[in-house]
Amino acid sequence: MQSLVFIILSSLAVYFFIIIAIRIFGKREISQLSVIDLVFILLISNAVQNAMVGGNINFLIGGLAAALTLFLANYFMGELFFRSKRLSSLIQGEPLMLIYEGKPIDKHLKRAKLSNDELEAAIREHGIEKISEVNLAVLERDGNISVLSNNYRRKTTRKRKAHEIIGKEVF
Repeated sequence: MQSLVFIILSSLAVYFFIIIAIRIFGKREISQLSVIDLVFILLISNAVQNAMVGGNINFLIGGLAAALTLFLANYFMGELFFRSKRLSSLIQGEPLMLIYEGKPIDKHLKRAKLSNDELEAAIREHGIEKISEVNLAVLERDGNISVLSNNYRRKTTRKRKAHEIIGKEVF
């Protein structure tokens, strides 16, 4: 029973630590996750697992220390990306134009590993029937496809599912 109480208290300590750390270090909206943010989330979950269920204070302290290290590393990477466009582009990639003035850019579609069928599906998700009606379509750094139609009044962004981003080397 004492072990169960310790796990509950450790889990609560990790929970509140993560909330406080996110507030201190700041996070963008979830829809704006970059590759770095995704890696950070995956590592944080792994780092604090033993802290919550390890069974003693050493696991809790070790897990919180690992989480703090990851928060600091993520914060400093964000600062580096803000200060160095070159480093940001190198790690996170650049937006990639897929359609310009109604014409697909085949070289960029190949680079993004997107078929014409996938491109057409993406523009239909934005309520646009034909590629020829698209003024500009861009594969953004975060994996979203932004579409600007020829009437310029309607700009939409398609949210790509995580498995679509993880499974493909986009940039």
